Amino acid sequence: MSPLNKKQLDKIRDERTNQIKKAALKMFARFGYLGTKTSMIALEAGISEGLIYKYFNSKEELFTTLIQELMEEAKSDLEGLYHLEGSPFDQIQTLTENMISEDNRDAFVLIQRARKDEDVPEKINEIFKHYSPYNLIDLLVPIFVKGQEIGQFSNEDPRKLASWYFLIINSICVKEEEKEEYGLPSIEVLMRILKK
Repeated sequence: MSPLNKKQLDKIRDERTNQIKKAALKMFARFGYLGTKTSMIALEAGISEGLIYKYFNSKEELFTTLIQELMEEAKSDLEGLYHLEGSPFDQIQTLTENMISEDNRDAFVLIQRARKDEDVPEKINEIFKHYSPYNLIDLLVPIFVKGQEIGQFSNEDPRKLASWYFLIINSICVKEEEKEEYGLPSIEVLMRILKK
């Protein structure tokens, strides 16, 4: 059997890193930074605990890496809205579908939890200063303005509209499994809130 070449080793490393980050995202979202042990992440990932330290120096580095990547991805997704086909309403609807999808829910829960928790590493506060909610809201304002100009969105202050939109989406995403009789609102209902 021939030894693995650099490309194969890089691929294995990337796959393992992603496996660890996916498990860590789920555990940190569920239990918070202090409540999550690396043994829990290892169990979720189906690996040995020691293997985590081959890829990350500490739990803090893993947590910080996740938050940094999630915030970069959020900013990139919001900036990418302008390049999506369709009207401003269609663009916001696509964003809504992506944000409340099951695949992204843990990311929202983790970000909201990390923003509120006082026991997160100091580096996290620096990341959140750089990616403040106000900066992210500002990325949506031009889409709301354009939507208002063509009569798709209500005539509320566009910054308020974007802020309310994020408040509703965040509330839905951080809600624990729905046990109430009526469940979560559909995307159509959410989008009607914004309509003129």
